[in-house]
Amino acid sequence: MAKTTLEDISLQTGLSKTTISRILSGKAKAFRINSNTIEKVIKAAQSLNYKPEIINRLLHKKNMMTIGLAVPDLANPFFASLASSITLEAKKHDLTVMLFDTQEDELMEKNALNKMKEHHADGIIIVPCHKSPKTLEKIAEHIPVVQVDRYYENSSLPYVSTNNSKGAYEMMNLLLYNGHRNIICIQGPAFSTTNKERIKGCRKALEEFHEKCTFNVMGNEFSIQNGYSETNFALSCAERPTAVFALSNTIMLGAMKAIKEHGLKIPDDISLVSFDDNQYLDYLCTAITRVAQPAKNMGITAVEMILKSIISGERLNSNLLLKPTIIQRDSVRNITLRPD
Repeated sequence: MAKTTLEDISLQTGLSKTTISRILSGKAKAFRINSNTIEKVIKAAQSLNYKPEIINRLLHKKNMMTIGLAVPDLANPFFASLASSITLEAKKHDLTVMLFDTQEDELMEKNALNKMKEHHADGIIIVPCHKSPKTLEKIAEHIPVVQVDRYYENSSLPYVSTNNSKGAYEMMNLLLYNGHRNIICIQGPAFSTTNKERIKGCRKALEEFHEKCTFNVMGNEFSIQNGYSETNFALSCAERPTAVFALSNTIMLGAMKAIKEHGLKIPDDISLVSFDDNQYLDYLCTAITRVAQPAKNMGITAVEMILKSIISGERLNSNLLLKPTIIQRDSVRNITLRPD
């Protein structure tokens, strides 16, 4: 009985011998050959009994896909929780994860993306920190890309995030209802979509409130130092704010340190609320009222999206915003003189 050749597989599949050779030699990823073509070749080779040991090896490798994951700061509890959720969900689907901490640095993000390409990642999940989507859009022409948490507004790249505007809107209404009319908001990077949406939500609540309020937006990064320095400055002003809205839990920690150093108590002297949830916030000397993002669901959804894109070989056009939740604890004082 004559041995099966590449020519036989070519006749059965209608594909070139070059393409078939690349697939059977394990180089499909390097040449960006889509999953449907790979499947077609493997099935034809199996039916023709072409070198069973090679086919078995390919079938094993086929189930060992790799995704690249890039987050801006693993020291930030929110991003650590998000990365953990993505990694655990990827494991359920037998996906290997290459994890990169870009440290909110555009060059480090570029290097991480290059490493992912060098190692032939099957897909990329990223919390972008670059101001422009151009690099990611170019990569997405060859490798599936899903943005998580942060995303680019004027880009076709798919994403899953929190409805940040809604979360900030609800928290600002909570502060206004409790009588606060002098509020500072300490933000992260102003260009970040998540940051812009949170500010937008705050301003919407103020516009609808129809009462005179002082609202100052301060800061420029999601860091403890930013929260500390901006709160220090605000507390040194002649008219001290009655409430601080920190747009991340790292900012909140810095704000709390500054408040303590000024000899003030939360919430007796000043109220403090935060974006992001973490169990440790209930164990601080004053449990913090916050906007909880569904980090676990975001991670699960991001993995489902990237897996769907990898398997189908098609680019997704999915933009999902998940619902946030207000968790009320002990850090907001009602300073309104309202009749019961």
